[in-house]
Order: sequence, then C-alpha cells, then structure tokens
Amino acid sequence: MHKNDRDLHQRMVRAAPARLTRRSLLGAAGAAMAAPALAQADWPNRPIRLIVPFAPGGSSDVLARLIQPGLGAALGQSVIVENRSGAGSMLGTEFVARSPADGYTLLLADLPYAIVPALQARMPYDVEKDLIPVVMVGAAPLLIFGHPSLPARNAAEFAALAKARPGHYTFGSGGVGAASHMMGELFQAATGTQITHVPYRGGGPAIQDLAAGNLNTVFVTVASAAPQLSSGQITGLGVMAAERMRSHPNIPTFREQGIDLVAEHWWGLLAPARTPDAVVQKIAAAMPAVLAAPGMAERLDALAVIPRSDGPEAFGQRIREDVARYGEIARSRGITAQ
Repeated sequence: MHKNDRDLHQRMVRAAPARLTRRSLLGAAGAAMAAPALAQADWPNRPIRLIVPFAPGGSSDVLARLIQPGLGAALGQSVIVENRSGAGSMLGTEFVARSPADGYTLLLADLPYAIVPALQARMPYDVEKDLIPVVMVGAAPLLIFGHPSLPARNAAEFAALAKARPGHYTFGSGGVGAASHMMGELFQAATGTQITHVPYRGGGPAIQDLAAGNLNTVFVTVASAAPQLSSGQITGLGVMAAERMRSHPNIPTFREQGIDLVAEHWWGLLAPARTPDAVVQKIAAAMPAVLAAPGMAERLDALAVIPRSDGPEAFGQRIREDVARYGEIARSRGITAQ
C-alpha cells in the first residue's frame, strides 16, 4: 500500500469511532428530548394526587372533594385527595414543592399561601420559585361579623365606635397570621382604628366565642360562620367585595359604607416548578367544565364560593399581588409568626 494510502486509511480508522460516538450522542440526545414529549402526550396515565395542606373537614378539604370526581373525569384518571396538615399549611406545601414535576402531584392552595411568607423569616420552600400556578378554583368574599349586642348595624358604625374607644373592642381570629387575623389588620389600617386582637387555635373557637358574646367581631367567610349566621347568633356587618353577595344581599359592601377595602379568600391548584407547560395547560383547560358540572353551582353557592377558573397567568398575578399586599401589612403592623 502506498504511504499516502496508508496514512489516509489510518486517519479514517481513527476518525470512525469519533463519528460513531457523535452519532450515538446525537441519537441519545434525540431520545432524551423525545421522552418528555411522549410522557406529556401520554399524561396522565396513572392516578393524580391532590394535596390539601390542612386537616380534613375544613373549607379547603371540602372544596377539594367537590372538584375531585369532575377533575378526574375531565383528565381521564382518578384524582386522590390527600390531607397533609401541619406548620400552618407549610408541611403539605413543601411536600408538593419537593415532588417530581410530572403533573401527578398537585396542591390545593388558598389565601394563606400568600400570607405565610410575610410571617416567616425562613421557609422550607420559595413561593416564587418552587411552585407554579395552574388554575384558580374559586373565591369567597370575606365579611365582618358582629355579636347582636354590638351597638352597630354595619361596618361603618363599628368603625366609628372603635375610633371613639381605641383598644376597647375586640376581634377574634384563628391565630396569629391566619387569614381572619390579617383581615382584621386590613380593616384597622383602612379605618384608622385600634381593635384588640384575640387569637384562637382555629377559626371555629373564635366563631363560637363570638356567638357566646365573648367577642365583638370576627372577619371570616360565610362558610366559616353559616350556622351561627342563619340562627341569628351573629350578624353580618359588611362584605369585603366589589358587590353584594347573591346569597346574602342584605349585607352591604364595605365600599357602600365608605370603606375602601376589598378582599377575598381564594383557592387554586399549584404544581411543582418545571412541570411541563402542556400538562399545566391541560389541567387549566379542564377546570371550567369541572366547575360547570350539574349541581356544582348549588354546592359552591352553599359555601358562598364563587367559581373561578383563571389560568396560570392571571392566577399567578393574583398570588403576586397578595404576597405583596400581606407582606406590607405584616411589616407595617409588626406581625410575625409566634
């Protein structure tokens, strides 16, 4: 073999493994890219877990079980509701944040998800980085309820009483940093009043003490106080909504009374960060039909929950606004977790 031919042959032999290696790498890369796409197209192919970060029986648990069958039917797989309560909802939230980002573990978050960061110096997850919004489920206006003995027929009259006697009147809550606590702080900031906060271990005991006459007011949803309201043990003084509630049209809004305050308790689905967008969009697209299912409107109305199906962008904006809002109220009023 001629020297030049031998040199050419040797170069070809040396280059062959490199060419094969590049082809192998390209093939492997293509397979790796195709695998997630195939997984997304096939999603869901097994049951989906819906984590509720609170104990059974609360509003979040009730709402999760209301949407459970419809969501499963819309997605073509079973949805399993799982309660993981503890640490003011942080335990269940962290569990979802640390779960695989494959769409098979979702969180039913609510308003405290946006409040907790304002109270905790250190958290086991980052609300802006570790979870992503998927779709809203519903929202409920928050109200101020008073005891019938209170010499005020509405929120404006109560604000006048509180201004005249700073610190004399009380409002109960489900604990420091609870939504019912933050609503009372928002009310004081909006009205320039000073009302004594009485924290309880949960909203139920606070409502019971209000009905017993041991408190002047509480700030909660209708669902939290429905039995006491219907029995006349407590009265609705105002609703923090843009318009009156269809279920209780006799209760005026705060704005009607000259108090510029609108706030509501919301619920929605979140997923671990990096969950494929195709999966997120599929879940979001299913929610309107779930909320429009026969009988759902009546069930939600009984809880005074307004169905919402805002998608990832709008829901994400709501969360960011509430994180900022409650962060500011916590800082300005010196509220921290105890």
